[in-house]
Amino acid sequence: MKQIFRLALPSIISNITVPLLGLVDLAIVGHMGNIVYIGAIAVGTMIFNVIYWLFGFLRMGTSGMTSQAFGQNDMAEVMRLLLRSLMIAMGIALLLLVFQIPLRWLTLAIIHPSAQILHEVSVYFSICIWGAPAILGMYGLTGWFIGMQNTRWPMYVAIFQNIVNIVMSLTLVYGFGMKIAGVGFGTLVAQWAGFLLALYGWHHRYRYLKGYDWKTNLFHRLAMRRFFVVNRDIFIRTLFLVGVNLFFISAGASQGDVILSVNTLLMTFFTIFSYVMDGFAYAGEALSGKLYGAGQQEEFNRVYHGLFVWAGFMVLAFTVVYAVGGNGLLSILTNEQRVINASQAYFWWALLIPVISVAAFIYDGIFIGITATRGMLVSSVISALVFFTLYLLLRNTLYNHALWLSFLVYLGLRGIIQWRLFAKMKLNLFATK
Repeated sequence: MKQIFRLALPSIISNITVPLLGLVDLAIVGHMGNIVYIGAIAVGTMIFNVIYWLFGFLRMGTSGMTSQAFGQNDMAEVMRLLLRSLMIAMGIALLLLVFQIPLRWLTLAIIHPSAQILHEVSVYFSICIWGAPAILGMYGLTGWFIGMQNTRWPMYVAIFQNIVNIVMSLTLVYGFGMKIAGVGFGTLVAQWAGFLLALYGWHHRYRYLKGYDWKTNLFHRLAMRRFFVVNRDIFIRTLFLVGVNLFFISAGASQGDVILSVNTLLMTFFTIFSYVMDGFAYAGEALSGKLYGAGQQEEFNRVYHGLFVWAGFMVLAFTVVYAVGGNGLLSILTNEQRVINASQAYFWWALLIPVISVAAFIYDGIFIGITATRGMLVSSVISALVFFTLYLLLRNTLYNHALWLSFLVYLGLRGIIQWRLFAKMKLNLFATK
């Protein structure tokens, strides 16, 4: 139990600091005296969030395979996994940089902002796209650190990035009058500063690994095939997750500005809960992968049950906090009383989020740790298809309630399917160890 919390806490802190990069930018442009800047940052941040979310497999795949190699005490393979991940990250980043103009055109054509916002978003995009190597490289390093049972360095990096971003953006915007370009450059500098700190962290803590024979079999056919299969499954799974989240926003927007605002506010309850539960999922990745790699079945089972004990505590805590202080949170997020009033009809859906979604978070961590990525893919595809089907069947009768019902069914079904898959898998999980 203590070991789980020791790994989870730094990850929770890291997760909470991640959205601060975007919030700091939003706060700065919010005081420039022109709402165009606010819209530009909102659109630009959303574009990069979606793009980078699609490549989250670089973190998850690296984490699971590294933790297994670490459990097997195969330090040469641990080094190879880091290098493979970084090479793929740099390859993807290079493609994003080469095709940045058509990528910018495509994303802006889909969002279709006003002419004024379009210009400012283009400026922001053209600057921040050069952070792609740093961001994707950080994904690989973060996954590798987690696989090595080290969640502290990602936390240090996340905190450092935010400090650099605040200092640089404020200096460039108010000191040099660079406006949206200043915000973009501040974010870019922060991204590269974080990546360089992560590299320093590796050198400081793990440079001894260079003494192992990692050059042999670096591009071994079977190892590379496994690396790409694992990451392919996670990538496709992420596409479905992104699709569900974007559709949720779009379906809410089609019902008017008030419903869109209500859904945005209530989704904050899910976002906050996910930041905390992702911390426990990361702990699950690290520990289950290490113990699976080491063939320690009893310890693995102990961690498995420990994760769900912590999950139970979190469900209880968040449900109580949301029930007692949820309306207070809504009042902090907005002073629009009609939006707060309209949210009351859907508030109880938000109260169900912790208990219904918790299993999916825990099983995601375990499945990544044992690299059972096909199970994650299957659960996400089935759940997403049920989400779309259920909403389309009920939208004309239940309206926004249909959207929330479909979303919660989607979250719960992911956990149920993974539970059933893991129950079958567990019977032979350690048979070859």
